Amino acid sequence: MSAAKAYDDQNDVLNFIDGKPVKGSGRKQDVFNPSRGAVARQLVLSSVEDVNAAVAAAKSAAPGWANTPPVRRARIMNKFLNLMNEHTDALAAMITAEHGKVFTDAQGEVARGIDIIEFACGIPQLLKGDYTEQVANGIDNWTMRQPLGVVAGITPFNFPCMVPCWMFPVAIAAGNTFILKPSERDPSPSLYIAKLLKEAGLPDGVFNVVQGDKAAVDALIEHPDVAAISFVGSTPIAHYVHERGAHFGKRVQALGGAKNHMVVMPDADIPRVVDALVGAAYGSAGERCMAISVAVLVGDVGQKIMPMLEERARNLKIKDGMNLDAEMGPVVTQQAKQRIENHIEIGVKEGATLRVDGRGYKVEGHESGFYVGGTLFDNVTPDMTIYKEEIFGPVLACVHVKDFGQAVDLINNNEFGNGVSCFTSDGHIAREFAHRIQVGMVGINVPIPVPMSWHGFGGWKRSLFGDTHAFGEEGVRFYTKQKSVMQRWPESIGKGNEFVMPTV
Repeated sequence: MSAAKAYDDQNDVLNFIDGKPVKGSGRKQDVFNPSRGAVARQLVLSSVEDVNAAVAAAKSAAPGWANTPPVRRARIMNKFLNLMNEHTDALAAMITAEHGKVFTDAQGEVARGIDIIEFACGIPQLLKGDYTEQVANGIDNWTMRQPLGVVAGITPFNFPCMVPCWMFPVAIAAGNTFILKPSERDPSPSLYIAKLLKEAGLPDGVFNVVQGDKAAVDALIEHPDVAAISFVGSTPIAHYVHERGAHFGKRVQALGGAKNHMVVMPDADIPRVVDALVGAAYGSAGERCMAISVAVLVGDVGQKIMPMLEERARNLKIKDGMNLDAEMGPVVTQQAKQRIENHIEIGVKEGATLRVDGRGYKVEGHESGFYVGGTLFDNVTPDMTIYKEEIFGPVLACVHVKDFGQAVDLINNNEFGNGVSCFTSDGHIAREFAHRIQVGMVGINVPIPVPMSWHGFGGWKRSLFGDTHAFGEEGVRFYTKQKSVMQRWPESIGKGNEFVMPTV
């Protein structure tokens, strides 16, 4: 199926419940093409009754799926992996059409999602427990990991394919049934994924999609048959989901916001730093939770780097995302564009030096599109709003510090702890930075240190609510519960009452 046909077949964006598309019973909401600034289709939001139907389908499918041997679940996941590889461009085109990121970046997003699916194909190995013979006289002890039942994922607009893939492949491979509530801003990829899972042979009810807004989120959190909630989004909502989910007895994994720094030491390779900063700050229009939004310039390095950064920021290739030479596309909505431009205005009023102003940016032929140009601030201080708040747009703030220690203190004093990077040629500085920095994901000469699928993703401080990171072995632990079994046989049981626990 061509990318265009796969996308254009959808007029209203629907739910996917119990193996088939189902129209929600709530109100409709516009889905925009950000490059054109025009409505592309209608999303039918879900009511509480729609969520209940999805949970009922997942609950009905759960026992049979949990009892399916892990290797058979892995074989279905492997078929799904092959289909995802075949349909990468179709998914990428949907992402570009509804999110706005450039097509090559969307292809990369799908590829990183596929990495997690590939990891989940190894679930028989990942579910293995431990066994100890003769823990006491005639007694053996072993552990096993079993699925939770019905679990749900609530995902953001900025990665409509990759972030769901952080969740459902591991959850499903581990024997759970899954309900995905994708962002209402770019919902179509979720339905395409559902169709590919069905084509791979996944039983009906194991994977369901409910489109919706806060009403659907609250219905999932409050439903007594949903055992766990995975969430990725802003810190205020992540905190809400975590607290609300805990109140209703859920296991919750909630990844929140970020304010990611890149420390540039005087001995760094400056041209490579500029390449890294431009890509990390302006890629995907800054709408990444791992985007670098603050450059921490140590010593006199700012004198060397600022003119180069300014030149590159002014000359970004900002176009419709389907242009293969585009470096940056639009932001996701008109509201996002206005919010970002408001932050730029605040930065100017608070005294930061605006070296490149992205407000009012227009692309020829797409004048109504939601475009913001690359924006560069210098002389930003930690008390400024543009330093403290997550802007989630193509805005890079440059802060100057005296030395390495001041850079570390600046970052460690920030309320967020998602991602951070340090560019240096000094091995001692690199080691000290990795050891001392209070951030969950650290890059040394790597601008966006997103871990690979078997390592797990997650920050510290107010960037993560819950005890486990996403995907990797921590993801397997999140979607399963451990059971410990102690066993002995009658021939080894002595006569008489036992009033003590088994001992060695």
